[in-house]
Amino acid sequence: MLSATILGFTAIAVLGRPGEFVRPYLIAAKERVPLASQLAAWMLERVFDLLMALILFGFALSRVSGSALRAGSKLAWVLGAGGKIVAAASLAVLILLVLLRHFTAPAKRWLSRVTGFLPQAQFLRIEKLATAFEQGVESMRSDTALLSVLFYSLLEWATIWAVFQCLAGAFPELNFTFVDVLVVLGFVTFGSLVQIPGIGGGVQVVTVIVLTELFRVGLELATAFALTLWLFTFVAIIPVGLILAIREGLSWRKLSRVGPQTEA
Repeated sequence: MLSATILGFTAIAVLGRPGEFVRPYLIAAKERVPLASQLAAWMLERVFDLLMALILFGFALSRVSGSALRAGSKLAWVLGAGGKIVAAASLAVLILLVLLRHFTAPAKRWLSRVTGFLPQAQFLRIEKLATAFEQGVESMRSDTALLSVLFYSLLEWATIWAVFQCLAGAFPELNFTFVDVLVVLGFVTFGSLVQIPGIGGGVQVVTVIVLTELFRVGLELATAFALTLWLFTFVAIIPVGLILAIREGLSWRKLSRVGPQTEA
């Protein structure tokens, strides 16, 4: 699973967001489990990631509005709509968590009734996919498992913050505090949603804008930090992923077809 995970994150760096589907595909193939179960687990992971991202973004907004930080014109529109976005997205995540926790099994039974008229082969295929998806979100119905997922999510994001803190420490001119790093992380997390294949995109742009507009950092220093951040958090996995791909006889042409196939 470790090699599949590394290859999956490498695919995201090389292929952009379509590479998201490489990891569940490879894990399903290696562990001989249904792909639908891994797509469900991937969706659950993204729900918790979004929850943590909303918390960080909300914290960043509150610090900007309640401190000496002042946004420039390029960032003002983000702050103006930020509160509404966080509120709406938080409500959507809450509803989704409730649905996954309490209504997955009833939804499966409803789907079975609705598709009962189909030929047996098609009906059994849909039933198999629904069962696999239900298994993928099984942790949502166990309080212990749910708390474990939440704990590991917190641990994951604490590690991400530590990376940002260490990189900020490598630029003494920034003189960032613990809170400053959290503010940058909150904004950059949303920038990471935009990924241009092989280039990145949102992370570098948002980092530069936040540093120059909020913290009044010079453009040269902000650009250097943004590129360093991008290299360490997105690009550093590529050499390891390439070695594993060669070792396992995988080509990037084959992996690039996983996204469209999975989405279809």
